[in-house]
Amino acid sequence: MYPIKRNRRLRTNQAIRDLVKETVLTPNDFLVPLFIVEGKGIKDEIPSMPNYYRYSLDLLKAEVKTLWAMGLKSVLLFVKVPDQLKDNKGTEALNSNGLMQRAIKLVKDTCPDMIVMTDVALDPYSAYGHDGIIENGEILNDETVDVLTEMSLSHAQAGANFVAPSDMMDGRILSIREALEDDGYTNTGIMSYSAKYASAFYGPFRDALDSAPVDLIDIPKDKKTYQMDYANRFEALRETEMDIDEGADIVMVKPGISYLDILRDIKNEVDVPIAVYQVSGEYAMIKAAAEKGWLNHDQVMMETTTAFKRAGADIIASYFAKDIVKLIS
Repeated sequence: MYPIKRNRRLRTNQAIRDLVKETVLTPNDFLVPLFIVEGKGIKDEIPSMPNYYRYSLDLLKAEVKTLWAMGLKSVLLFVKVPDQLKDNKGTEALNSNGLMQRAIKLVKDTCPDMIVMTDVALDPYSAYGHDGIIENGEILNDETVDVLTEMSLSHAQAGANFVAPSDMMDGRILSIREALEDDGYTNTGIMSYSAKYASAFYGPFRDALDSAPVDLIDIPKDKKTYQMDYANRFEALRETEMDIDEGADIVMVKPGISYLDILRDIKNEVDVPIAVYQVSGEYAMIKAAAEKGWLNHDQVMMETTTAFKRAGADIIASYFAKDIVKLIS
């Protein structure tokens, strides 16, 4: 006897597959990371991230216009800080005329409706490449939170729509939220990197910003005392729930492809938007394998990115955003 129910009927051709597709990517799903450097006329390709660039402010303006024309309406800003401005306290992060603050203003002046999110962490500003102040070989939590709070206020004053603390210090969301409220920035949102793992996938990003932890005696050689152990699952939910209780508007899982279970766990438990970060190592692996001819670049790009939305992501931070929008358009 032949089966009456044949699931393959719904896979007969592309038209029917499109008709019953459960997960569809659109430009509205994406948050575009942008790397910014001092100088003029700079569009500097990152060696470990082929076809991705650092922009000086003058060329950032054109890139923002391109993104908006493509339907990409949200950006996440990162800055590469000159070595001479780095120290152990993130002093330059609080400069009202610093590179980040000027970048925020430029993006909002260029495209007022663009959603601007900003990285809030000390590692780009740290002489040691860490997300916090170091004393006697320890990353100080509360002293770091004080600086992160001032940093967030500086970003809000420059015009940021959201600040995005990526440091994983305890209590920073509450401190930032209270400071924003006290200073009248009630509409400035917080996208918290709530479940950020101590991952080996961040290497190319650290190359892009020259922000890798230094290898010195008495200085931690990694970020495992504050970023999460990748072996842990339930800890991610605790971290996320605490951030929501402290005032986070959006929460994030980072990295992406190796943490789809975490993404789904959080989606099942919380009622705020969830972002996922398809990080630099994920991008670089696909690029490298495609260059070798071992993978089809576009097919793998689409498959992995669709997996994030299928698993529950409302927002996808991805270096592939422009490439994907070109394909789906």
